[in-house]
Amino acid sequence: MKREEQLTHTHAAILAAARAQFLAQGYQATSTREIAKQVGITQPALYHHFSDKEVIFLEVIKTVGEEIKKGITAVVDQIQPDADPVESLTAVTEVLTAAHPRDVFTVIHGSFKFLKPENKRQLGAIFMGDYLVPLTQFFDTGVVTLQDGVKAQDAASFYLTSLSPLFNTFHHVGPADASQHEQTLTLIRLILFGVATEK
Repeated sequence: MKREEQLTHTHAAILAAARAQFLAQGYQATSTREIAKQVGITQPALYHHFSDKEVIFLEVIKTVGEEIKKGITAVVDQIQPDADPVESLTAVTEVLTAAHPRDVFTVIHGSFKFLKPENKRQLGAIFMGDYLVPLTQFFDTGVVTLQDGVKAQDAASFYLTSLSPLFNTFHHVGPADASQHEQTLTLIRLILFGVATEK
């Protein structure tokens, strides 16, 4: 393998290992030493490709965010006027759970206190552009009838912060033997319709 090809291969391997660790463990619990070990290189070799952990994290979130935006946009583009709101939002949710093994809101916002101001701004822009904007577009389609006074962006933010039961084992929704899809349907019904009926 030529040196240039080897560098490209190593660069991609670093990002793949970093993605798995950052998305599963979060920013603080992931170390460049462990990423390097997973790739089979030294820490100094890793820093030849990326100047620091923050740069790697931003690159990972940027890549994942692009996938999320593309996936949610594809769901939004296929929504028909008579679409079922639960099924439609479940399809959006499954775009998120397919890419994120851990609660996306916690992973992204949990990193903010450790990042330099310029990197916080970049991460905030990624979160807004690749997560909140397409989710707002979903709620703007009208497939979900929002309560009076609830804006699509507020619905998108509330929805995103309500997904944590899908990403852990100790906070379960639905029957104990429910599949991931069934759990998602149950949670989406709770998000959309609440836990109580109006008297």
